[in-house]
Amino acid sequence: MNKLSRREFLKGLGLGTAGVTLFKTPTLASESQSLVNGNLATKITKLKETYTVCAFCGCGCGIILYSNDKQVVFAEGDPDHPVNEGTLCTKGSSIADVYNIVNKNGKREINPNRLTKPLYRAPGSTKWEEKSWDWTLREIAKRIKETRDATFETKDKNGVTVNRTTAINALGSASLDNEENYLLHKLFRALGIVNMEHHARL
Repeated sequence: MNKLSRREFLKGLGLGTAGVTLFKTPTLASESQSLVNGNLATKITKLKETYTVCAFCGCGCGIILYSNDKQVVFAEGDPDHPVNEGTLCTKGSSIADVYNIVNKNGKREINPNRLTKPLYRAPGSTKWEEKSWDWTLREIAKRIKETRDATFETKDKNGVTVNRTTAINALGSASLDNEENYLLHKLFRALGIVNMEHHARL
């Protein structure tokens, strides 16, 4: 049995790659052409563009969402975004599926499990109630103030000035940009919150 040298292996690999590329090029070209002639570009121009940040991890890639009056129908990377420069991973590419599902007929429809309104479960209750955003934000502000007032420490046990509360925790979001994180950090510090963490996963 003849041993394959490194040079011969690389030569064969190069020839094989070139052959596959030449074989697939007409197909890819025709597919690319059909995307334009098949009115994908035309369809996209009729949709609303929304520039946003991917919510899946801490990279903060820019995404352009295309939507009609009812749902998000297409997503692509933002070529002007400094993080991903138009590229997207598989999670980012499928972000439209967070809002939509494919029904039994093979058509997209809004995901019925997606939350669009605040839900509240009272202490001891077994059911969730829909609440308005005004009620929700007022309730959050009220509870933060009550907790802060009840647990605020001006000095620690050694007499050192600390001005803090350890009863409130702030959890950041990977969907926030640097400016938003900066403002939230200033707010949390002003409230005396010292327990701050970030949920991002890579």
